Amino acid sequence: MTVLIRPEGPVADDFRPSRRSLAGLGAGVVFTGYAVAALAQDAMPITTDSVGLETGTVSYPSADGFDLPAYVARPEGEGPFPVVIVVSEIFGLHAYIQDVARRLAKAGYAAVAPAFFVRVEDPAPLADMQRIQAIVAAAGYEQVMGDIAATLEWASGQLWANTDKVGITGFCWGGKVVWQAAARFAAIDAGVAWYGRLAPPANATPEQRTAGAPFPVDLAGDLKGVVIGNYGSADGGIPNDTVAAMQAALEAAGATESGIKLYPDAPHGFHADYRASYRAAEAADGWARLLALFEAKLK
Repeated sequence: MTVLIRPEGPVADDFRPSRRSLAGLGAGVVFTGYAVAALAQDAMPITTDSVGLETGTVSYPSADGFDLPAYVARPEGEGPFPVVIVVSEIFGLHAYIQDVARRLAKAGYAAVAPAFFVRVEDPAPLADMQRIQAIVAAAGYEQVMGDIAATLEWASGQLWANTDKVGITGFCWGGKVVWQAAARFAAIDAGVAWYGRLAPPANATPEQRTAGAPFPVDLAGDLKGVVIGNYGSADGGIPNDTVAAMQAALEAAGATESGIKLYPDAPHGFHADYRASYRAAEAADGWARLLALFEAKLK
């Protein structure tokens, strides 16, 4: 088991599918277990049932023509329901991300979790962190933004989706994507970033700075919607000074509704209930903040 302490990687039970599936189920089968590289031996992950939900996998064309798979969970009924895009960690679309989508569906949202990495390979069943990092590195900014654009376009064609109300949340690698997407797409009304990198590492090479751009600290003035962050003060890969810099950038940009909560002594991945880094109290508080923001902005 690998303890993940940085957003892009270190320097159990299977998901139970719904008894009901979404119309149009046609995408390839997604990995239904927990990420092999990060699953703690003694993990007791939260499992959310599908009672009262419609769940399943779909696929739709992305900007580059790739047939992008995604996991969808939404309440039963016609809706329309506000849409929330769920952006994974570096481990991709595994059981934890699918469960997060069901948690959102239980709260009244249509959650869509795209599989951003499978153009190269699904990282979820892999134990080799170097291979996982290479897969993640291949998912560049324009590809990821193209996938989000495709997700918004696909959702706009679903009668059960209210794409006038769109949120986004993401974890680790996906936390950074939340800031990027909220700065790029006017359709996104609210976002919740969980410990995504905010600025390049102090020792980053010019090539690393270019590859990681744009960084959230440079996008504070471009946010189209409200974004809040849930970060840990003991995160080994996201120094507290970068959190302070992001907060200062938001204040300077007049983004008064956006901001970051820094949880004392919380490590990276504190919401990930299948990892050793899980902190139940901090995870619950962060989730309450997410629900409060989405309730205010999407309903």
